Amino acid sequence: MSKPREFYDERAAAGRLGVSVAAWRWAAGSGLVPPADAGPGQWSRSTVDAVDAEGVRAALHGPIGAGTAADRLTEALGMPLPRYRPRVTAAAVGHLVKAGLLVWLGGDTVCPDVHPDQVAALARRRDLPALLDRHVPLGPDQAAIRLGVRRADYDQIIRLGWISPVDSVTIDYKSHGGLTTVPLYSAIDIALLPVLRPGVDWEAVRTVAAGRRSPLAGLTPVIPGQDVVLLAEIGRIAGVGRAAVVNWRRKQADFPDPVGGTDTHPEFDRRAMAAWLLDHDKIEIPSEVPPAMLLLDGPEGTTRIRLDGPLLALADDAEEEDRLSGWSTDDDADTLAELAAGEYGASLRRLTVPGAIPLAVPGEVRVIDRFRSGSGGLRMTLAWPAGLRGAASDGQTGGVVRHGLAYAAPGEACVCKRYDCGGIVPVNWCQEHGASAEPVMEWHPGGGIRCTDLARSRTSPTAAAVPPSL
Repeated sequence: MSKPREFYDERAAAGRLGVSVAAWRWAAGSGLVPPADAGPGQWSRSTVDAVDAEGVRAALHGPIGAGTAADRLTEALGMPLPRYRPRVTAAAVGHLVKAGLLVWLGGDTVCPDVHPDQVAALARRRDLPALLDRHVPLGPDQAAIRLGVRRADYDQIIRLGWISPVDSVTIDYKSHGGLTTVPLYSAIDIALLPVLRPGVDWEAVRTVAAGRRSPLAGLTPVIPGQDVVLLAEIGRIAGVGRAAVVNWRRKQADFPDPVGGTDTHPEFDRRAMAAWLLDHDKIEIPSEVPPAMLLLDGPEGTTRIRLDGPLLALADDAEEEDRLSGWSTDDDADTLAELAAGEYGASLRRLTVPGAIPLAVPGEVRVIDRFRSGSGGLRMTLAWPAGLRGAASDGQTGGVVRHGLAYAAPGEACVCKRYDCGGIVPVNWCQEHGASAEPVMEWHPGGGIRCTDLARSRTSPTAAAVPPSL
């Protein structure tokens, strides 16, 4: 008669309970069973016998393959994907398992099976992009997307010695050359390139047209071990003056030691300085600029359009034009062009752009440029008369707020809503500006450039009323 087993690994424990190995792994990884008490990956017989087999079996939903998990995480990043953000791959799921963010339930260790509920919980995390940057290295093609440049431009970055591989993976391309070793790069190092190389015109690199020579092609590669920065450039990287860097060096005991230069102009290793600046919160890993969201009037109602990496340029003169540019999908670009193609252009009910109050434009919005960069992105540029620009209403449906610019400054008793420009939206019960008081006012799009123009044009507090002009 054989001696009863006293210790169980995961397979033996699963067999004793009559559950799948994946179910036991999930139970162990999620805390449904006690920690291994007989050594690494080993459970005592008493511990295994005390486990509720039905509870272990019921806790496993799936599992799902790495490809399915990758698709769900990609959807969580946003659809369409934010600019400078590659799709999550099945191999990335393997890296998330290595980082302890997902439990390996079986299958290939490179592209493992995982629990759908755990994937859903990870997808809901607001710091998902940061987690991907921290734990998932990128191949050259993905790295180019993360940086927002063409693959040819990224090859120039490698030639210049600005970034080095942190790992590699062997891929079998079968009919396309067999086994190939592909280098992998840190997503954090890639994201920090524009920060650590402030002298490069990254906008020019990101928008160079297909087939054109890379702006980086004429630069000289750094000599290995001699990629150094002076105090002034450290200040540029951190967005401070040289004096602030000198102060850090004097007060911070762990400030990196010079690797060359002189006492007056010491030189520091760029990567060592980058690590120090990150550790001391002097720089941050760049995140995607929030997109611009546009709500436009159309023949079938309102249409919502998204522009990634938006750039809003507001004119200082009502006779000039405002401009908005950003990266778009082909479908959104076609929709936007169709809406703006009419004789009077499109009406913008609501525009939200980082750094500006919600704006609205009651017509004459046009598409003035549609540019496809060498990296494949489609950039749209819109324009409209600056004099039509106004503040959008507080509601989500938008619309231009029209308010009055009183010739006499409102008194303390005024309960009307006031704007920084001096304009007000009167309420009926206001003694100064209500309907019964009939104030002398000019009506115009609220918060727009005309507010300033009208304020300058006021010549007398008793000037006659001007009829509505818009």
